[in-house]
Amino acid sequence: MDVIDLARYVGALLLVLALVGFAALAARRYGLPGVVQGNAQRRLALVESLMVGPRHKLVLLRRDATEHLVLIGPDGASVVERGLADVHAASGTTARTEALS
Repeated sequence: MDVIDLARYVGALLLVLALVGFAALAARRYGLPGVVQGNAQRRLALVESLMVGPRHKLVLLRRDATEHLVLIGPDGASVVERGLADVHAASGTTARTEALS
């Protein structure tokens, strides 16, 4: 192996590492799509999912303080039930109320 070949390999390695480092800095500076930054609160969450068939899935989505039950299949998605009360938030307030009395 010649010294010039070794210098090319090392140079290529350094170039690739520099590009990866630049991509990491850019991701930190501008953020990645779908990632909440700083003190922002998440308004949408996947609470639970359940496979009901080989190609159908029920998902429970939470938006703010309400939950929505959605059936997802090969033909698309359809809302089964909307506006469900958030069970976790309701039980937490009940527990706090019972603890105070």
